[in-house]
Amino acid sequence: MARRELEVLPGGARRDEPYGAVGEERVERLVALGRALSDPIRVRMLGMMAEGRGCCRPSLDRAVPAEADEEDLGLCVCEFEDHFGMGQSRVSYHVKKLKEAGLVRERKRGRWSFYSLNEDVARELLGEAAGHLRLGEPR
Repeated sequence: MARRELEVLPGGARRDEPYGAVGEERVERLVALGRALSDPIRVRMLGMMAEGRGCCRPSLDRAVPAEADEEDLGLCVCEFEDHFGMGQSRVSYHVKKLKEAGLVRERKRGRWSFYSLNEDVARELLGEAAGHLRLGEPR
């Protein structure tokens, strides 16, 4: 197997592309994606959202607004709390990292927040990461 060496230039540019061709915004998006995926709990949270798991419903004797039962709003913090055995502040910290990367949508109903996977952004970011690494291209 041939070994490729890349010379690192300031700003993350490579020798075989024009200096600065990788825009700062793109780099920041990829860094946020890396941060979001750097913790197993966040990866599992995304998996739960991707499964479309149901959340607490009024039938579970919680004070969820009635309209929450009418559409798929996603998961509320209480389901993450129950599943991972963590408190609300720790769950909120993890959700914040996922939201910063744009991977999660938030819908509010009264004082309740529901979270779901933003599939379009997830596809876009993963495609961008693959493109940045030039995966699938001949070497």
